[in-house]
Amino acid sequence: MRFWANAIGYQVVWFVAVVSAARGEPWTAAAVALVFVAAQWLASSQRDSDARLVVCALAIGMLFDGLLAASGWLRYASPAPALFAPAWILAVWAAFAMTLNHSLAFLRGHHRIAAVFGAVGGSLAYLAAARGFDAVSFVEPGWRALALLALGWAVAMPLLAALAQHWRRHATSLADARGVP
Repeated sequence: MRFWANAIGYQVVWFVAVVSAARGEPWTAAAVALVFVAAQWLASSQRDSDARLVVCALAIGMLFDGLLAASGWLRYASPAPALFAPAWILAVWAAFAMTLNHSLAFLRGHHRIAAVFGAVGGSLAYLAAARGFDAVSFVEPGWRALALLALGWAVAMPLLAALAQHWRRHATSLADARGVP
């Protein structure tokens, strides 16, 4: 049940984020993402790892989406408020981080699969946000932005999955050393 709550909850956050961004209501996405992240964190047995992943995902999101916006290859609906990247897209990154130890845990230790999953899934998510909801738009020719998105997500996904795996092992090692079951 937790798997499905995590997977479906993230999809709800994504949907609310792109719809609210397209409507000029970026704080709605932030509020929904905050509720999702808090609920998932409270239910998690890997709180330390989840918190670290959220911080790392936010940093990657600020850098990656900030560079896409600064390059002019991608334009965001509701670009403000922004800390390099719009608040609503950072909310999606934070919510996404909460899937890495839960519904996307199968990617830990499978770097090639994570790279393909990231390249395809990441770029398709942005394409859906653009075509279905007008939450983002690509400067023509749009294939350049999609290629950059695929490349960025092909790097970000295995990196985040490797961090999730590392922090899980570290937590397990510490628990073993302390004699905690």
